[in-house]
Amino acid sequence: MVLENLKGKRILLASKSPRRHYLLKELGIEFEPVDNFQDDEFYPEELPIEEIPVFLAKKKADNYNELLDENCILITADTIVWCNNRVMNKPDSYDEAYRMLYSLSDNKHTVITGVCLRSAEKETTFIATTDVYFTKLSDDEIEYYLRKFKPFDKAGAYGIQEWIGYIGVEKIEGSYFNVMGLPVQKVYTELKKF
Repeated sequence: MVLENLKGKRILLASKSPRRHYLLKELGIEFEPVDNFQDDEFYPEELPIEEIPVFLAKKKADNYNELLDENCILITADTIVWCNNRVMNKPDSYDEAYRMLYSLSDNKHTVITGVCLRSAEKETTFIATTDVYFTKLSDDEIEYYLRKFKPFDKAGAYGIQEWIGYIGVEKIEGSYFNVMGLPVQKVYTELKKF
């Protein structure tokens, strides 16, 4: 393991996202996946936009406090998409996913991921922000993507690492991996200090 300070520690990842599992594994960090509670994604409406994903990541972490001891570090994360002054979480239906992608088309949006690292003794939270610029998508392209890739488990109804990212993303400002769901460089840096 590269991070000497993590030797002898159990790293727990509370996420169903295969992308988060993949990214953490690629960092060379050995971790145990733990069952993710089906948490609602409700948050106080008055929260500033940057605080929403951190609030949700901490809320997820609250479900695992009894698992934590002096040798455990829990990682939770939540990603939101902010476009046209509104939050886009995971779509509830095909129609909602279509409306989301239609809004993202020929537009800039911001992907914000909040991460919570928690042990029995301490906690740290942080965010990563990435601006993503989409080209104009045709109705056929949106419908093809939704039918073939079914991105209903993704904030904003898309995965940048999938076909829509290849054909639709003109540029990004910030971390590509953040858009995938985990800002791995920041996670690594914060684990180094934890």
